[in-house]
Amino acid sequence: MVRKGTLVSRVSEDLRGQLAAGQYLPGSRLPTESALGEAFEVSRPTIRAALRELEALGLVQTRHGVGTFVVDRPVVQAGLERLDSITESIRATGREPSMAYAGRFFRPALPEEAARMGVPGDTEVLDLRRTILADGEVMAYSYDLMPKTILPPDFDPAELEGSIFEFLRTRLGIHPDRGVAEVHAVASGHVAWGKEATAHNLFVLLNQLHYASDGRLVLYSRTYFIEGRYSFTVLRRG
Repeated sequence: MVRKGTLVSRVSEDLRGQLAAGQYLPGSRLPTESALGEAFEVSRPTIRAALRELEALGLVQTRHGVGTFVVDRPVVQAGLERLDSITESIRATGREPSMAYAGRFFRPALPEEAARMGVPGDTEVLDLRRTILADGEVMAYSYDLMPKTILPPDFDPAELEGSIFEFLRTRLGIHPDRGVAEVHAVASGHVAWGKEATAHNLFVLLNQLHYASDGRLVLYSRTYFIEGRYSFTVLRRG
């Protein structure tokens, strides 16, 4: 008699082979548990356990009441150890980055924002809200705050377009060289805006403070990357 654990592993390995061979394309739905059970000549609980293994590996995603889908490979990958702009990370993959600004205005920092930024409570900030795209496909939604003190006195927020890092370097002569980041998984239906606002509710949040070489805080960003479209790697050495 074949042990159940061995049987689950065999089915899981066979399914991984089928995915690697392209039998099921990214984004497509796998056959039902019943159909897979018939194909592999095993029970539905065995299929369910094998699919859980694939889901743990990030190869498939089960949507209850809908089915199990092959996970799309991330469009963009970036290393968390590098302080690159998002634009540069997208361009490094051979895709064309772009930004769509949903808001650009001055306002007082909220108490929790001032505390996070380590600035006085009456600090005025430039509030920026951007949709970040690669070849026209939405990658992330970003909420950014820039201290007004680093900007020219007569600065018009409408002047800021495209990459914020590029603006800091070319317009202000500021080169961010240090970042302090927290990474969180977020499930929310209130992060996005625009025509895809209801299409995504799983995000990787990069909550990050950016500093110039002289120690000044120049940017506080909360960027919500759409799960599956933009992924992060970490280089670890022993």
